[in-house]
Amino acid sequence: MKDRVFTVFQWVPCPLERTFAFFSDAHNLERITPPWVKFRVVTPPPIEMGVGTLIDYRLRLRGVPLRWRSEITRWDPPHGFVDEQRRGPYRKWIHEHRFRSEDEGTRVEDRVTYAVPGGALIDRRFVHPDLDRIFEYRHRTIAELLG
Repeated sequence: MKDRVFTVFQWVPCPLERTFAFFSDAHNLERITPPWVKFRVVTPPPIEMGVGTLIDYRLRLRGVPLRWRSEITRWDPPHGFVDEQRRGPYRKWIHEHRFRSEDEGTRVEDRVTYAVPGGALIDRRFVHPDLDRIFEYRHRTIAELLG
């Protein structure tokens, strides 16, 4: 089982602290996730974010209903945080969210280290294309919301 890394960047014309506040609100994930994923946060609000916070979700990947639990394993406001899958479809899923001031706005970096059952073939045919589509949608939506 080989780890894969998916990294994307986006610049938003929004101050660092406001950008971090947006991303650190777990319920904003519903706003920036494509509707076809049917993503819902099931942990009741308010969600107090910090190391050790557990967040439960329901979603569909390629029509398959899934439950997902993530844990915040690093919390460094306003520069970043890390969430790791504790229950879900991947053998490994570590999502690093990094933020830094840049050109009167914020550079947002998403770095996902993941491993999938089935290895390279499953990644190439299903997982990587899904990640591309999901993050393209996220970038468009984030640009609208924070632009």
